Amino acid sequence: MTATATDIPLLSIKAQNAALAAELKEVVGRVLDSGAFIMGPENKAFDAEFAAAVGAAHALGVDSGTSALELALEAVGVGPGDEVIVPAFTFVATATAASVLGARPVFADVDPDTLTLDPKSVERLLTKKTKAIIPVHLFGQPADLDPLVSLAKARGCFIVEDCAQSHLAQYKGRPAGVFGDAAAYSFYPTKNLGAAGDAGALTTQSAETRDRLLVLRNCGRTLGAAYSYERVGHNCRLDEIQAAILRVKLKRLPAWTAARRRVAALYHAGLKDVPGLRLPPLGAGGTEPVFHLFTVRCARRDALAEHLKRRGVGCGVYYPSPLHLSPAYAALGGREGQCPISEQACREVLSLPMFAELSDADAGRVIDAVRAFFK
Repeated sequence: MTATATDIPLLSIKAQNAALAAELKEVVGRVLDSGAFIMGPENKAFDAEFAAAVGAAHALGVDSGTSALELALEAVGVGPGDEVIVPAFTFVATATAASVLGARPVFADVDPDTLTLDPKSVERLLTKKTKAIIPVHLFGQPADLDPLVSLAKARGCFIVEDCAQSHLAQYKGRPAGVFGDAAAYSFYPTKNLGAAGDAGALTTQSAETRDRLLVLRNCGRTLGAAYSYERVGHNCRLDEIQAAILRVKLKRLPAWTAARRRVAALYHAGLKDVPGLRLPPLGAGGTEPVFHLFTVRCARRDALAEHLKRRGVGCGVYYPSPLHLSPAYAALGGREGQCPISEQACREVLSLPMFAELSDADAGRVIDAVRAFFK
């Protein structure tokens, strides 16, 4: 079958932005007219609104999710000679955030159901050099935080939550992102809450950590001073236009999240009985996922992907190789079999179309296309 103009994309930024076009243009114009482009009123308002939305005491906008991870680790004291435990199955920024600070990422395996950090694997890797653990709430699935927080407390290390894909996710009745010492969010355009370019945020429950982050993100400036520098810092500020755009979208995030959960429920109902297809949990261990991606697993992943593309259904592989086997980290001596669940996941994962504007009818087309492959 040849793909047509009625193709179902893996995601759709245009559909979301089209519905908000007038309001987005209005707020961008407001910022341009104001002449306040850096650290202005839009930033201040967004910080307060985002903190309230995700249940955090403090939030700070920054220029990307990657910067958020780096600043969070630096704020808790990660530096040369330290070890930071990260999942082998995640986007590379989780690991590079440790590397750029001179620390060594230590790759742990993931849970076979949620594909998030496995506490048992983490426990085996803890050493006296472990400074921090980064649970990644991958694809919008919250990691199992209770045992990870307990391990960190027992060993005197820090928890930095990677919430790049998990805006509004819940773990045992509380928002993901409030369990650790800090949390990092991404607003890359394809995220559940997406900017019109690179953007991110940090959250923390600690006023002391917030103050360190304020200094770090703004060139090391002493708070309230223009040209007094108390430490070496970074220029990682969120610009006013992005803050204004994010404020518009943040108001819609609860409804968009509900829509993603509706699509996930439709996929589950339509595909749960397909042999040879493993679905992501709708909620496990008291979690409420937000389905940044709806990622299935199939031993014949590549063939399924080709079949879906011929049927006009978008799909994608996140991620095709585990980080411990990446050339970027070859010097760490990673080997096949080191993280078997992560390695298997990389061979099997396939993400189906998932975005808030996906109609029930198109979700049904996706279901029919997947079922047809297995017939």
